[in-house]
Amino acid sequence: MLTKKQMDLLAFINSRVQHTGVPPSFDEMKEALDLRSKSGIHRLITALEERGFIRRLAHRARALEILKLPDSLKGSVQGNGQDNVSRGFTPRVIEGDRASPPQPANARPVSTAGAVDVPMMGRIAAGVPIEAIAHASHNVTVPSGMISGTGEHYALEVKGDSMIDAGINDGDVVIIRETATADNGDIVVALICEEEATLKRFFRKGSAIALEAANPAYETRVLPGDQVRVQGRLVGLIRSY
Repeated sequence: MLTKKQMDLLAFINSRVQHTGVPPSFDEMKEALDLRSKSGIHRLITALEERGFIRRLAHRARALEILKLPDSLKGSVQGNGQDNVSRGFTPRVIEGDRASPPQPANARPVSTAGAVDVPMMGRIAAGVPIEAIAHASHNVTVPSGMISGTGEHYALEVKGDSMIDAGINDGDVVIIRETATADNGDIVVALICEEEATLKRFFRKGSAIALEAANPAYETRVLPGDQVRVQGRLVGLIRSY
């Protein structure tokens, strides 16, 4: 059983996807439901996800996929009548730390011995957060030693200088292992309010999350735990000279 607000939000997301093929932003959802803050939208999204109506897609700032609809909304679905009404997506869901085959599913052998290809997913901010780019543009060949035995991996180009004291410079390519969890001190890809992504050191402080730069010019950001979602941990770095 969904609450009225949950039903209203699901109907709004479904309507927007049906008309444009793209889910609404958190600001659009907040205005549509007349809520004061995006944290309320985050709680509704989480509730719908826990009940199996939607899921969030990895690496995408605005990517939601509708998995099913209650009977009262199914009449609004057009096309083949299936419950999955999202269009134009290729879902990739963060699986946390569950066991995986020895080689990641998205890494394929290349002709160079001891190397694998991983997808370049876009740019990540090491500084002021920027929106994560979710579409793989090409593959990057990396030493197989960078690929751990669990989880899928992807590459991101670093923009900014907030992690220079950790040896991460503007223009570097970082290799990330997908995971939804992190230990204190890990360098992670963090998604903030489902809209902005950044590369920072992760620290949990009670119910809050601290995202710490490795450059004294940048302040540590402390955010409520429900506004930060870990997308992966740093496992390697590639630099071109």
